[in-house]
Amino acid sequence: MTELSRRERQLVEILLRKGKLTSQQVREELADGTSNSTIRTLLRILADKGHIRANLVEGRYEYEVAQSKDRAAKASLKSLLSTFYGNSAEKAMAALIDQSAAKMSREQLDRIAQMIEAARKAAQK
Repeated sequence: MTELSRRERQLVEILLRKGKLTSQQVREELADGTSNSTIRTLLRILADKGHIRANLVEGRYEYEVAQSKDRAAKASLKSLLSTFYGNSAEKAMAALIDQSAAKMSREQLDRIAQMIEAARKAAQK
């Protein structure tokens, strides 16, 4: 799939959160005054790129994400790593830990430590 612009990514994220929406409902989620025709154009572009599906329901289109939430999350994470962390998982994890450690339970921290240990073992093979 092709890369998304900031606005396209924003529309996909809305659809991921809310599920099936009409262009008017997407516009209402934005709340920034973007015209409905602009939203419809962007949704059509996203459909042409294969990121979303447009389904005709009772005379109007409903839009939904074409990929699973898990796959979309992985694509978003890849984009986040590239944009903000120079493709460094280490830097991203350091930022997450810095942001969240005080709020994490001992059990959550233990599970993260286990994942790190499993990754170490996999890297040694």
